[in-house]
Amino acid sequence: MSIQKNGSAVWQGGLKDGKGTVSTQSGTLNEAPYSFAKRFEDESGANPEELIGAAHASCYSMALSMILGEAGYTPDRIASRATVSLAPDDSGFSISAVHLETRASVPGADEAAFQDAAEKAKAGCPVSKLFNAEITLDAKLD
Repeated sequence: MSIQKNGSAVWQGGLKDGKGTVSTQSGTLNEAPYSFAKRFEDESGANPEELIGAAHASCYSMALSMILGEAGYTPDRIASRATVSLAPDDSGFSISAVHLETRASVPGADEAAFQDAAEKAKAGCPVSKLFNAEITLDAKLD
């Protein structure tokens, strides 16, 4: 059984002077604007790397919860952030790295069990498997 979700984007105009909108199937994002300035400069707004970061952080948190549950622990809270690095390369740009940071409150878990689960979640999260980039992790048990 395959689960299928979708997102969509519309772009109008040239690369630097154009503009676009991005939407998700659920409607969580509904024609959110994005542009060159939002992606490559400091203009606030949606951009592909932030969306990828949010997807990776949410997937990782769920995977960590699952793995902790399989080990007999129920987390009170898992807060994760994925920092996506877009860097120039020979073909233009590529996502060269993703750095995951997670902080978790897990009653009864010791540091070794938590770190083991954190590493397994990093490797096993479906979004992690998507990347052809270095993925690093800083996991802390509160």
